[in-house]
Amino acid sequence: MKSFSFAPISSPNSKILILGTMPGTKSLELNQYYGHNQNNFWKFMFPILGEEFSNDYEMRKNLLIKNNIALWDVLQFCDRVGSLDSAIKNEIANDFEDFLATHPQIESILFNGQKAAAFFKKYVHLTKEYKTFTLPSTSPANAGKTFQDKLHEWNIIKNLL
Repeated sequence: MKSFSFAPISSPNSKILILGTMPGTKSLELNQYYGHNQNNFWKFMFPILGEEFSNDYEMRKNLLIKNNIALWDVLQFCDRVGSLDSAIKNEIANDFEDFLATHPQIESILFNGQKAAAFFKKYVHLTKEYKTFTLPSTSPANAGKTFQDKLHEWNIIKNLL
């Protein structure tokens, strides 16, 4: 199945860029980043940013923009059956040179999982230095750590704002 990533959620004031790999099947179906209700991304963002959790997608996007956080995916396109990153084939990366040029405030890039970091390293070669952090995947497929352990690592966002 051919998959295409979403447009980024960002503002010119974004200081942090969070990168996933590619939206999963449920996210593509809903046309929402991290749309699968078992994915912990939004369950992490609200408490980290001191807000009450919401299922409303517009509120979710506004939460990131209000806190100067941009959200995108490393890959623009890939072939994949299902939602597992291990099933990705024929991938093409997004244009980070252009994106980062139009978002000069970004200082830190956070990867939502090892695969996002690996694809970024494979395809993206930037001239400017950024602080980079590879965080545990928020996917329900990442069962190697508890919710609390992952949330603790994702709390680094507070130090970067």
